[in-house]
Amino acid sequence: MARATSKYVCQNCGASYPKWSGKCDACGEWNTLVEEQVADAMPKGLGKAGGGRKIEFVALSGVPADAPRRMTGIQEFDRVCGGGLVHGSALLVGGDPGIGKSTLLLQATCCLAQETRCAYISGEEAVDQVRMRASRLGLANAPVQLASANNVRDIVASLEAADGPQVAVIDSIQTMYIDNLDSAPGTVAQVRACSAELIRVAKRKGITLLIVGHVTKDGQIAGPRVLEHMVDTVLYFEGERGHQFRILRAVKNRFGATDEIGVFEMGEDGLIEVPNPSELFLADRRRDITGTAVFAGLEGTRPVLVEVQALVAPSPLGTPRRAVVGWDTSRLAMVLAVLEARCGVAIGANDVYLSVAGGLKISEPAADLAVAAALISSLTGEPVPADAVVFGEIGLSGDIRAVSQTDQRLKEAAKLGFNRALMPQPRRSRGDGSAEGLRRIELDHLSDLLPLFQADAPPRPPRGRD
Repeated sequence: MARATSKYVCQNCGASYPKWSGKCDACGEWNTLVEEQVADAMPKGLGKAGGGRKIEFVALSGVPADAPRRMTGIQEFDRVCGGGLVHGSALLVGGDPGIGKSTLLLQATCCLAQETRCAYISGEEAVDQVRMRASRLGLANAPVQLASANNVRDIVASLEAADGPQVAVIDSIQTMYIDNLDSAPGTVAQVRACSAELIRVAKRKGITLLIVGHVTKDGQIAGPRVLEHMVDTVLYFEGERGHQFRILRAVKNRFGATDEIGVFEMGEDGLIEVPNPSELFLADRRRDITGTAVFAGLEGTRPVLVEVQALVAPSPLGTPRRAVVGWDTSRLAMVLAVLEARCGVAIGANDVYLSVAGGLKISEPAADLAVAAALISSLTGEPVPADAVVFGEIGLSGDIRAVSQTDQRLKEAAKLGFNRALMPQPRRSRGDGSAEGLRRIELDHLSDLLPLFQADAPPRPPRGRD
C-alpha cells in the first residue's frame, strides 16, 4: 500500500519543497507554501506482472477524422476557438475579476442551448444570482440547466447521467473540491485533481467543457502550471474594467491558431462582438496631433490597425521616467537606445510615455517602427502623415527588417482609406493587387525616417486666442 507523505507546495506557482520556508525560490512570493498530503510513487511490479494490459499501436499514416464542432453563433468567440467548440474538448478561460468571463460564457451557453443540452455550474454564485444576470442580458428564456455546486463527485455523477449535458461550464475551477483530499478549495492539489477528473469525464463522454480560471496579480492563471497543459485551449480575456473594449486571446489551441483574438464591446446588454476592430480602434483618432502613429499589426490571422501614442517631455528628475501601457518596456528602451546611438536623436534625458489606444496589448516586434515614428513626432512637434500606416522591426544596428504577412497589413490599411505605408523592404514581392492605390515607402535604416514625415507634414495652425 502506498505510504502517505507530506510536502510543501507553493499556491502561486505549484513548486514543491520537502520542508517549509518563508519564500518560494521559484516565483519569489512570500508565505505561499502550504503543507499537502501526497502518496508515494506507484508500487513496484508494473507491466505484465502488475496486471497492466498491452496497448494497441497503429501506423502514423492514415486519414485523420475531422473534429466535429459546435457553433455558438458568436462569431468572435468561434473565431478564437478555431471555428467552433470541438466535441470532447476542454477550454480554460482566464481573466481579471469583473472583466466579463462569466458574462461571455453565459451568452455563449445560451446560444448553444437552442440546439444542444447545456449546463452552467457555478461554484461562486447562487442559482438566483445567475438568473438575475441572464435576465439583465435578455437571456432569461434560454433552455440552459443551472446548478450551484462545488463537489466534483456530484458534478461528475451529473455529467455521466444518460440525460447529462453536452456542453458544461464550470465557474470557477478554484471553487471546486474533491472530498477525499484534505486541502482547501483553490489549493494546488485541489485544482489539479478537480481538473483532471472533470477533463477525464469530458473526454470519455464527448462533453465540451468550459472552465473559468482565476488569475494572480501578475495576470497568470492561478494554480499549478500543469492546468494549462491539461486542457486543449487556453483563452485569456483582456481589457480594462473602466474601458468598454474586451479582447479574447487564444494563447494555446490544439484545434486552431494561437494568438487569435476576438474583440468585444461591453455594454448594458452584455458583450457585443466587434466584426471590424480596426475601424473601432481608430474611431476617435485625430489627424493633427503630434506623437501618434497608426500601426498595421497582425493578431493571429487577423490584421488590426491601432493607434500608438507617445509623449516626450522634459524631465525634472535626475532619472527620467519610462511609462508604457500595452507594449513591452524593454523593447521601448531598445528603440530609444537605437534612436540615440544610431540616429543621433537626443531623447534620453526626457520623460517618455507610450500607450496603445483601445486597450490592446501588442507583442509583435513589427511595432518598433511605429513606436519610433510616434516618439520622433512628439520630440520634433511635427505630426506623422495622417494617411500613412507604419510597421517594421528595428535591429540594434538601426536597420529596418521585414515582417511577415505584409500583404494582409497593406490590404487592411487600403480598406480603411490609408494612402501610403512606411515599411521595410519585403522579403519577396508578390504584388497581388490587394492594396492598389496605396503608396509603399520602403525604408532601409531608421535614419531614413527622420526627414521623411517632417517634409510631408501639413502646416500646423497657429495656437492661441483669436
